[in-house]
Amino acid sequence: MDEEGTVVVRFEELLKDANSFPYLALVAFDAGGVLRLLFLLLLLPLSTLLRRTISQTAGDKILTFAATTGVGLEKLQSSARAVLPKFFAEELRAQPWRPFNGFPDRLCVVSSFPRVLIEIFCKECLGAETVIGAELHSFVGFSTGLLLSKNNGKLPRFSLPRSQAVARRNLPKIVFHDGRLAQKPTPLTALLIILYLPLGFALAFIRIAAGSLLPMNLLRYIFPLLGVHITVEGHPPEARPNGGTLIVCNHRTLLDPVFLSAALRRPITAVTFSISRLSELLAPIRTVRLSRNRAEDAELMRRLLKEGDLVVCPEGTTCREPFVLRFSSLFAELAGEIAPVAVATRPGLFHGTTARGWKGMDPFFFFMNPRPKYEIKFLGKLSSEVGSCGGHDLANYTQSVIAAALGYECTDLTRRDKYRVLAGSDGGRDVKVKKEKMKDGSF
Repeated sequence: MDEEGTVVVRFEELLKDANSFPYLALVAFDAGGVLRLLFLLLLLPLSTLLRRTISQTAGDKILTFAATTGVGLEKLQSSARAVLPKFFAEELRAQPWRPFNGFPDRLCVVSSFPRVLIEIFCKECLGAETVIGAELHSFVGFSTGLLLSKNNGKLPRFSLPRSQAVARRNLPKIVFHDGRLAQKPTPLTALLIILYLPLGFALAFIRIAAGSLLPMNLLRYIFPLLGVHITVEGHPPEARPNGGTLIVCNHRTLLDPVFLSAALRRPITAVTFSISRLSELLAPIRTVRLSRNRAEDAELMRRLLKEGDLVVCPEGTTCREPFVLRFSSLFAELAGEIAPVAVATRPGLFHGTTARGWKGMDPFFFFMNPRPKYEIKFLGKLSSEVGSCGGHDLANYTQSVIAAALGYECTDLTRRDKYRVLAGSDGGRDVKVKKEKMKDGSF
């Protein structure tokens, strides 16, 4: 602490692994895909040589150049907001650290990382007032990959001992994440991902083709033969001779209705908020788009229920974290039987969801996992007494039932909260937050 009451800490001292490669690899893959990741990996030997012969700073500059050169600054800021915080949070040392645990003085974080990559995490998750790091040189809005001198070569003199670090419990409860990579990419992991991608894409193509072309009642048996592990617990609702059952589930992937249909061994209809035309084309079940008009959507869902089973995901968006986002109450206002279902995924290498990227690739990334796992828990139908509650009470009760079955926590955060954090929009197509016109409670 300095004489002005400012606590200064070096960012690298907070991390169990301060090696810059994994974090720059995450940025490289998010910004430029597999080719950018390959470029970074090819320059790793040169970086290692410079670290050993000249300095660690020289080696880090090579990796920073490979990961960021030619990348738009907005894209880097997007990666810093949506991709890196999860991995930074997981690497924070476990021993409590006073300045992040109610210490009243101002906090300054200094680092050799590019400032643009750590500033959002330090300010929004750690509560830092000032972040001083390496400055990336840019030209017409794009990074040149070159690092400028930090603070004219002068950094604050104060640093905390390495044994003092932030307690994970002092971070925000949910650190939303939107990167495609599910694991921290060490050099070996990055190499394996690059080598595996051609095989993974071929596997995904075969699995998607099987799901799109084969009869629905066979998928539960065919998918395991293709390496897709499906676990089903509980008793699925039986088909009704007149009308259908409203199946309400949490939302983990765009494939939720497909796996539910496979578990039921019959086709069902799914209402969607916004999926790509490619996903609609490949879907082996009927999908119907919601209009975002509450009255029109309610009437549409009533008509669909008269025709057969209908699945709805009231969170309105996928959620990777061990939480269930707040449910819209629209489904609770419909007449009929309601069957809550809890679903979960276990990704290996890739996440099959995105808030910022092209959603048409979501099924491919999910099925590119060597052995994707999908779990379904049928929780029975809600009793008539519970079903008569209606509105927000019924929506909240259903949310709590599903969360309890998964061991997740309920949260009041909504789809729009997630998109505001990850994408800077409310989740609609090309609709910015400052222009949002959606009403509370709509899908």
